[in-house]
Amino acid sequence: MKENHHVFGRLIAQCRPHEPLRTAVCFPQSEVALTGAVEAALEALIAPVLIGQAREIRRLATVLDLNIDPYEVIDVADEKAAARRAIDLCRTGDCGALMKGSLHTDALMHEALDPDTGLRTARRESHVFVLSVPTYPHILMVTDAAITIYPTLDDKVDIVQNAIDLACAIGIESPKVAILSAVETVNSKIRSTIDAAALCKMADRGQITGGVLEGPLAFDNAVSLRAAKIKHINSPVAGAADILVVPDLESGNMLAKQLEYLAEAETAGIVVGARVPIILTSRADGPNARLASCALAVLMRQARHQAAPMQLAV
Repeated sequence: MKENHHVFGRLIAQCRPHEPLRTAVCFPQSEVALTGAVEAALEALIAPVLIGQAREIRRLATVLDLNIDPYEVIDVADEKAAARRAIDLCRTGDCGALMKGSLHTDALMHEALDPDTGLRTARRESHVFVLSVPTYPHILMVTDAAITIYPTLDDKVDIVQNAIDLACAIGIESPKVAILSAVETVNSKIRSTIDAAALCKMADRGQITGGVLEGPLAFDNAVSLRAAKIKHINSPVAGAADILVVPDLESGNMLAKQLEYLAEAETAGIVVGARVPIILTSRADGPNARLASCALAVLMRQARHQAAPMQLAV
């Protein structure tokens, strides 16, 4: 593991005291998907249940020289059947996490978010990118950059709370949350600044708990203390944000990928707010990112068990 990506190593190390998390791996029928599941199992992060076309999974394992004999394999006809079976295992409590294999994210999340047969809770589901950025001194989270396209203020309440819960689960006490916009002042013509102000006031009134909120903040003010000082922004969040809450999916997705491809960040990803953590990995993800995504699920699930009933949603 690269030295400048040591934060992912710490995430994985935090999971060592915990038992592997029984995880429904949905349609692991590509090299990346099957290798990722096996690597996570060998690191004792997950106990995978491989759900797909059994003959193809075993053929692929032989080609890749992977030993899948220790793991349960459930034979289904196609991607849709795999998604339904994986979600059923999570709904019944047989599995404590869901992991995307080689099927498209939309296909899995369509089934997972079904109001009748999916994994929904009273909390809105949202995605969190967890980034290890070589030029930033600690973990940085970006949300929501994968599920909610144009979030309303009510959506953002859940998005913020989900991210705070995840940050707390991985050991960040009272995470610093920057509500991003293009500017750092409230402007009635820019909706994201109005939302930011409302979210901060809601946190003041206890409607959002566990973190310190500040916004609106432009990106530079959120991650650079120098920029914040130049603009005379006095806040414990400015220049030291743990969580960046973006205005919409487009801006969040572009921000996360810019950090990945221009700042050499590594990214892990997880969906929170559902009955179980949902591990979303990309074909472009490296081994560290896949392992870190599984570690997030382990730590989130552990935090849920330690919390009072209904106090923490995953």
